[in-house]
Amino acid sequence: MTRLRIDLAYDGGGFYGWATQPDIRTVQGTIEAALHKVLRVPADDPDEPLRLVVAGRTDTGVHASHQVCHLDIAESTLARAVGHMKVPAVTALEHRLQRLLPTDITVHHVSVAPDGFDARFSALERTYVYRIADRSSEVDPRLRGCVLHIDDTLDLEMMNRAAAMTIGLHDFGSFATPNPGGTTIREVKRAYWTRVPARPLVPEAVERTIAAAARAGADGPEYAGTGVADTGAGEGGYVTPTLESGLICFTIVADAFARNMVRSLVNACVAVGIGKRDLDWFAGKMAVPKREGSTGPIAPQGLTLEHVAYPADDELASRAEAIRAVRTLP
Repeated sequence: MTRLRIDLAYDGGGFYGWATQPDIRTVQGTIEAALHKVLRVPADDPDEPLRLVVAGRTDTGVHASHQVCHLDIAESTLARAVGHMKVPAVTALEHRLQRLLPTDITVHHVSVAPDGFDARFSALERTYVYRIADRSSEVDPRLRGCVLHIDDTLDLEMMNRAAAMTIGLHDFGSFATPNPGGTTIREVKRAYWTRVPARPLVPEAVERTIAAAARAGADGPEYAGTGVADTGAGEGGYVTPTLESGLICFTIVADAFARNMVRSLVNACVAVGIGKRDLDWFAGKMAVPKREGSTGPIAPQGLTLEHVAYPADDELASRAEAIRAVRTLP
């Protein structure tokens, strides 16, 4: 058997989460169906299930700009991907998946995994970002699928004081649901709120070049050497901002996350940020890991899995073995 590593991204808006469910569109189910088609394996073949193992299951409506999964496959089955292509089987599979999958899933890369690699258990940490447009932000309707709009002005200082309480090894039972036989103890390495500055889309140096060319009387659709179209604004005129300018982003990095953990933490921080709750309330939720209805998850569309980190190849197996142990607090 060969273990493949698949790096991918998806827009979660059209999926009922990652995990396969009968008669429901999911990311895992869609990719596995494509694998069965490309490799000409019957869906009910017990000898070649083509089952994906993922770094982190995402909920309904949650996105991933960089997700990782692995697939165990027989070499003879993998060879079927080649067909008439004059490339290695792994490359052929990558190309065929890229063409067959719907546009809300992108396969970045398919590779042979190093020995000991497990997409889920070998991971060192995962990074999630939650994006919000508050009353101080310009709401861009193009981002409605990946940004949550809140009609309040958020207090980032108070939200960061709340987020700081999550850093370290804690039982997040107030904000998460354990898997059967699992735990809600997790180690958060970084957690902070920032507002994206209003950066120009066009670098300042290019803007100066455009302005200088305008003063010199240049015309035409582009100024020579800049590669940037003239907007007619000239020096001191309108500068196109980056798409995320003004958004509020919550970035959280942890060894792993329990179900609904990130969205529930975001909801609790937002409650503090709008003055609905205070820091003592948040501290109490951290101290007493018990769900009681006031710390449910916020809407999913603002959340994106941004990155999954792994150790060096010679540490993959030992990391997987260590992380399989049920976490406990000291």
